[in-house]
Amino acid sequence: MKTPFYYYDMALLDSTLAVLTEHAKQNDVAVHYALKANNHPRILQKIAARGMGADCVSGGEIAAALAAGVAPASIFFAGVGKRDEEILLALQSGIGAFVVESAAELFNIEQLARANGCIAPVLLRLNPEVDAHTHSHITTGLAENKFGLAPDDALALMPHLIQSDALSWRGLHFHIGSQIREAAVFEALCHKVNHLLSLFRTIGYSPEIVDLGGGLGINYAEPQSESIPNFAAYIQRFRMLIEANGARLHIEPGRSVVAQCGSLITQVLYIKEGKTKTFAIVDASMTDLVRPALYEAHHQIQLVRPDNWTIPASPVPIAMRPYDIVGPVCESSDVFERDLLMPELKRGDYLAIRSAGAYGAVMASSYNMRPLAESLFSDER
Repeated sequence: MKTPFYYYDMALLDSTLAVLTEHAKQNDVAVHYALKANNHPRILQKIAARGMGADCVSGGEIAAALAAGVAPASIFFAGVGKRDEEILLALQSGIGAFVVESAAELFNIEQLARANGCIAPVLLRLNPEVDAHTHSHITTGLAENKFGLAPDDALALMPHLIQSDALSWRGLHFHIGSQIREAAVFEALCHKVNHLLSLFRTIGYSPEIVDLGGGLGINYAEPQSESIPNFAAYIQRFRMLIEANGARLHIEPGRSVVAQCGSLITQVLYIKEGKTKTFAIVDASMTDLVRPALYEAHHQIQLVRPDNWTIPASPVPIAMRPYDIVGPVCESSDVFERDLLMPELKRGDYLAIRSAGAYGAVMASSYNMRPLAESLFSDER
C-alpha cells in the first residue's frame, strides 16, 4: 500500500475490547464508545459486536453507529451545537438519550419532539468545575469551557423538564476532558459528582443514569509497555467512589480503546543536512496526523520493516543520531518530533508513528490538496 497509511493491529483491538467489556460487565457499568476518536467502519463493527453503545456528537456519527450495528437505545447524542436535522434523525432512530448542554438546546429538542409526536430522553450535562490537568484544548469541565450547564442552571430547568410532555429526564452527564493520566483527577470528579447527586436528590430528583464521560489517557511515550490501559482500576474507582443509589453508571471511552492499535506508516523521502539540524523529511504530514501540530503531542516513532509494521527494525541498540522528523506541508508546524534519536536513516526507510489509532485519521484534512491516507488492517494481510 502506498504511504502514508494507517495500520491497525486488529488482534490488539480485540484484546482491548475483551478486557474493557469484561471489567465493565463485572462492575455493571455501561460503555458507550466515543466515535470521535475513530469512526472507521471496520473499527465500529468490532465495537458493536461486543455489545457496546456509542457516544455520538453529530448526525454523521449516529448514522455510522447505526450502520455498524450499535443498538439505537445505547446511542447517546452529545455536543453543544446539534442541528435540527440531526435532532430529528436521533428522534426517528430512537436513541437512548440526548446529552443536553444548554437551556436553548433543551427547548429546541422539546419543540421538535412535540412536533413529531416523540418523547426525547434527556441527560443534563453538568459542568463540575474539575480541572482535568491536561492540554487546555481538551479540557472540558471548567466554567470557562463551552460545554455543559452550571449546576444551578440545570436545577432551574428541572421543573420544566419533569413536567414536559415531550421530554423524559433520564439522568446526569459529566465529561471533564481527555488524555487524563492522574487517578486523582477522576477521584476529584467522583467527589464533585457525589455532591451534585446529593443536591439533586435532596430536591427530589433521582437519576436513573449517571454518565461519567470519558477521558482515560494512554501511554504515548512507551506504548508497548501499556498497550491496553488499566480499565480495571479505572472502572472500579468509579464503582467504589460514586454514590449511585440505584442509578446505573455509564462511561464513554474513546482514545483508550483505539489509540494503541493504530500506527501511521510513513516513508523517508529525503535526509536534509542543515546547519544546525538534520531533517528526515517523510511523506506523512500534519494533514494525516495533526496532533503534534495542534496539541504539541508526542508520539513514539520507530524504524520498521515493510514485512512487519508492528516490530522495530533494530531491536538491538545501535548508533543513534538526532533527527527532526518533518512532513512536506508548507507549514513550519508540520513536525512530528524534534531532535529524536534514531538509527541512521536513509531515503526509502519506513517509520511507524505509534499510538495513532485515536484522533488520527478522523482529524485528517486535504490541505495542500493532499489525498487522505488509506487504512490497512492486520487481518487483511
